[in-house]
Amino acid sequence: MKLPGILAVSGSLSAAVSPADLDLKACGDAYYHPKEYICYNGEFLCPILDDTPTLRCGDACFLLSNYSCSDGELVQVPTSVPVQSSSGVASSQIDPTSTPTVPSVPESSAPPCPEAAPLVSQYLSNPPYSNYFLSTCHVSAHAVVTSPLATSNLSIIGPRLIVAFPGGNSGVAAFWEPQNGINGSLSISIVETGASNLSQVYLPADQAFQNPEGLPGVGISGIMRFNASAILTVPILGSVRTIRDFTEGPSLLEAEIQDAIQINDRTNGSVVLQRIWLDNVTTTSLSFSPTSDGASLSINNKTVAFETGDYLFWTAYDYPQLEQLEPTQVLNPASQDLINQQPDITISLSFLSYSNKLLAGTWRFLTYFGRDSMIAALLLQPVLSQGQDSAIEAIIGAVVERINRTDGSVCHEETLGDYATYLNRQMNITSTDPSYTYPMIDTDYYLPILMDKYFPQSVNGSTRVDAVLSTAAGSVNPANKNLTWADLALLNAEKIMAIASRFAGNGNQTIENLAHLKSDQIVGQWRDSTYGIGGGRIPYDVNTALMPAALYSISSLARSGIYANHQDWTALAASYAQVWENQTADFFRVTIPAADAQQRLNTYVKRSSFTGPNLTSAIDSDIEFYALSLQGNNDLAQVQVMNTDDCFRLFLLNGSDQAAFSSFINATANNVRRTFPAGLMTDVGLLVANPAFGEQPVYAANWTTSAYHGTVVWSWQQAMMAKGLENQLLRCSESEPPLFCGDDSVRSNVLVAYNKLWDVIEANSEHLSEEVWSWRYEDGGFQFVELGDLPPPPGTSPTESDIRQLWSLTFLAVTRNEALGMG
Repeated sequence: MKLPGILAVSGSLSAAVSPADLDLKACGDAYYHPKEYICYNGEFLCPILDDTPTLRCGDACFLLSNYSCSDGELVQVPTSVPVQSSSGVASSQIDPTSTPTVPSVPESSAPPCPEAAPLVSQYLSNPPYSNYFLSTCHVSAHAVVTSPLATSNLSIIGPRLIVAFPGGNSGVAAFWEPQNGINGSLSISIVETGASNLSQVYLPADQAFQNPEGLPGVGISGIMRFNASAILTVPILGSVRTIRDFTEGPSLLEAEIQDAIQINDRTNGSVVLQRIWLDNVTTTSLSFSPTSDGASLSINNKTVAFETGDYLFWTAYDYPQLEQLEPTQVLNPASQDLINQQPDITISLSFLSYSNKLLAGTWRFLTYFGRDSMIAALLLQPVLSQGQDSAIEAIIGAVVERINRTDGSVCHEETLGDYATYLNRQMNITSTDPSYTYPMIDTDYYLPILMDKYFPQSVNGSTRVDAVLSTAAGSVNPANKNLTWADLALLNAEKIMAIASRFAGNGNQTIENLAHLKSDQIVGQWRDSTYGIGGGRIPYDVNTALMPAALYSISSLARSGIYANHQDWTALAASYAQVWENQTADFFRVTIPAADAQQRLNTYVKRSSFTGPNLTSAIDSDIEFYALSLQGNNDLAQVQVMNTDDCFRLFLLNGSDQAAFSSFINATANNVRRTFPAGLMTDVGLLVANPAFGEQPVYAANWTTSAYHGTVVWSWQQAMMAKGLENQLLRCSESEPPLFCGDDSVRSNVLVAYNKLWDVIEANSEHLSEEVWSWRYEDGGFQFVELGDLPPPPGTSPTESDIRQLWSLTFLAVTRNEALGMG
């Protein structure tokens, strides 16, 4: 019998007739086109109708708008229930706060999206992680399914679903274990259901969580497949930050958050997990419904048992959403072709771009980070949109709005949503207000540099000074009310000038007067992990590059009239800048005679786990580099780790002391082109740290392949190094070229380094948009490894890499200059 909304289909569907068409896939004994059918359990075909995949129930296929499935039998939905979703997935409406009678996706007719904001989906494979993105005008979401591989470290990698929402840096997580207790036997996945494997969930406020502010419930749905029976052991509903604390910390969860999760089964066999946030207003729900034969759910206290099979899942929450910028809005008119040339990257950039801020990365850093935003803007500036409602102004506005009015510090990270309420409660504050952190010192210096690049130095920016800086502050950070963005930017510049004056004074060029980390912090620049700069108090990049670059920019901004009451800064800031640029580097310089360097290299290879050649033969001259920091742990006067932070000096400065700059750029080129452990180069990219030339055992112990800022590759550091080397080489064509251009050996060395760097960048193009990655030395070479696949160093927490990081998308703008080839 053929019922309305049902297609009776067998595994030998006649529509799928022949494998001759290479686009066809096998399903049992039949073949099918994946745009027209979906294969269940490897043997049963169901059609896709109007872009909507039908589900299997026994020997039939059905649409959720008409039927549900109970014990392999179809149950017709009452005619008052069905609705049609805007995303094309037919479904029925349930109230997550009541007991529904049918398993379904709680999706209703969402208000239509404008043509300029279509549904956008994206799939990125990064085993053992599978990443699914969905963006509509109502919600943006990133779902990550983790399923262990045969080669995975099972003490770190386990079956897991995470869904992250940019709105409020919110999300859900579910962690499973195999019921048979055999670690590694459980595999989970999201079933392919056509062009988009996820569907939009939209619940009008009066039909969903009864939000008092009238907000709808929004989220996503999909179908998950379990190859074996499983137990959902740990659910987390609320904040991405809570999830990150659990995955990267000691795996502890706060009772007041976890105890609020309600787990209920429904008469139709589904299970709904639901939690009201600490604000007592917002609700997050996560639901699973069996959709295949044999699939079933049962609750045992705080765990849920899943039998082998397929499950419809949906998750939704009622919290204010951000206004996403479409790719056409993020990029400037001259760069629109990139949308077709590099669709995956431009879609990712759009996913992280919103009208009032850009987000650092996904899934782990789906919120505002000042440093990340500004570094990305500086590297992406050639392609970013400018002017009113542009990406560049969203970045500048977000940074200035969050400045600490008490001292001019730039905000490092914004915490909002459920986690903000939690932090407020820890301080006995009853509030849902966001919180802002100011632990870093480097972030302060990027702001005048970025403002200078945009306002005086760009045509569009020069016409936008008054419109932007006259903006009243306080719309995001209430503490800044009654100030303008110009007031806040001035406070930041005044702070920098005050710090700079101490070292710049006559005879004041001492270690004590360099820029130090804040007294209550162990981190303060981009290498913000426990051993990132070896516990040093005085970072190399801040003192030798960021400070002088910021001072030059303050001079330029004062000249343009932006600091109206400080016209004297035009000359004063420039004079400070020269002192900092020319007289800080020597504090960090490390020179090791060739024979000593070879001995240190041999010792490092013995102490470390490195199994490749020691490459002492590559050391044909003294080794020179600049220490990561001064006054480090273990009584280290200099933290003697070779590093990539030279890129800041190359990218932001031009070297007013030409002899010193020529020596510096030659040493940098040597370190870039030499293979690890003699230098920084590997087959998988440029390592951000090389501890091989540090004498003490602590170097090999703390900078490892599994350390977040150890012997690993950060994509954006390669982009800045490549662009910095290019900028300096192009100066050789100027009417008054720098000194190094006249030295054929130095210029040739820099040219070799530039091209060798680009060779390895291009060889690893599939990884460039990731945050960070690592390697193993096998089969005579460096082999790519996800950082999250490796156990962390002793005393530290495991860290995985974001599949998309804002500053790792900068290769949209940073490209190889073919004119600088070796031909």
